[in-house]
Amino acid sequence: MSVDERRRLPSVDALLRSEPGRRAIANFGRLIVKRTLIQTLEETRAAAARGVEPPSGDELLAHAIGLASKIATGLTPVINATGVVLHTNLGRAPLPEAAARAAARAARTYSDLEIDRETGKRGKRSTRAEALLIALTGAEDALVVNNCAAALLLALAALARRKEVLVSRGELIEIGGEFRIPDIMSASGAKLVEVGTTNRTRTSDYRSAVTERTGAILKVHPSNYRVVGFTASPSAKDLAAVAAKRGVPFIFDVGSGLLRREQGMPPDEPSVTEALGEGADLVTCSGDKLLGGPQAGIVVGGAGVVARLRKHPIARAVRVDKMQIAALEAVLALHASGREVELPVRRMLLASMDDLSKRAHRLAESLDGDLEGAHVRKCRSVVGGGSMPGTSMPSWGVAVKTADPAAFAARLRAGSPSVFCRIEPDAAVFDVRTVLPDQLPDLTRAIQYALEGDDFNED
Repeated sequence: MSVDERRRLPSVDALLRSEPGRRAIANFGRLIVKRTLIQTLEETRAAAARGVEPPSGDELLAHAIGLASKIATGLTPVINATGVVLHTNLGRAPLPEAAARAAARAARTYSDLEIDRETGKRGKRSTRAEALLIALTGAEDALVVNNCAAALLLALAALARRKEVLVSRGELIEIGGEFRIPDIMSASGAKLVEVGTTNRTRTSDYRSAVTERTGAILKVHPSNYRVVGFTASPSAKDLAAVAAKRGVPFIFDVGSGLLRREQGMPPDEPSVTEALGEGADLVTCSGDKLLGGPQAGIVVGGAGVVARLRKHPIARAVRVDKMQIAALEAVLALHASGREVELPVRRMLLASMDDLSKRAHRLAESLDGDLEGAHVRKCRSVVGGGSMPGTSMPSWGVAVKTADPAAFAARLRAGSPSVFCRIEPDAAVFDVRTVLPDQLPDLTRAIQYALEGDDFNED
């Protein structure tokens, strides 16, 4: 496309003055629509310079308005039919009703967030959540921050800044978003000292590496992968003994937020109470994984070490807001009262094959009048979210045959409600473990709408 042809593209002002442009401004605001128009035109000119035929003015405007809508309407609820229970990209753990109500109540009104109602003096915002954690885990003290990475950053900064921290080479993990343990350690001011090898690390490796410059020993549960085969890793109890003998704290990042050992959990998935019982001075984990709560970083351990974290300047930078605290308090209260069954994550993980089969058959039966390619079949779900790697669960799903599964899935994602499913070479698969029972009618309608653009099912 020539320079003159690119100049003939409509201007931002002309598109803003058009009738669709004015309607978009009324819905989303002039600043947002103008920004998305500028972005769309810049991308179009760049593509035209490479020889790509530019779309019409109406198509440009429709694309820009679509972008504006995504920005202005905020987070969009979706139906998770992937079978990944803790899907990080879809928000991990759905909150129970009690926690959602508590967060909404905290958002709408004033609350006693940081004040003692009896004395009228300033208090701590996470006092109640921390009291619940102490009761649930038996720890001497607890601290709540924004997420687990923040908890680890704070622990290393408070306990081992400008000192060496010993970590097994097999535990130098990368979590979502390309955040890596070595990078978090560097940001904290601690110095990483790798011990052992990727697949085998012994207690003696830690003993040999301890010097007068050692500030802590860190154990990180590989929560999003497994090393199998010819492997060895020292127990938390053994590392606690090495740390105690050398007079340095032992930090155990268990990751997933499993508070207590429960039936059906893999034996290599550590719990917070087990880590404390084996001698860890400090244990960190997430609130939005197996705990079933909001995003939060949980720290439990000895009173002395937790106090050092609480006093560190980073603690304020990584604190939780009132809605997170309110939701976490409600979730911890469910754990404390033995009402874990009210947690959506718990119900999904413990759903029986019989219930899942009935749910899948209801979905397939609701689609029978629209296509012949809906088949109920067994499949496998995973926990996800950096929890129980390599562990899958038998489940039931509905496979919908389609000419182009990727295009079909794209229409589902763009629909209302938005639906995410699994894509196979000749079908889209809807694992019902992660579909709430009251979502089945909406899922049916979404599949029906998406099928309208599928030539395979129109023949």
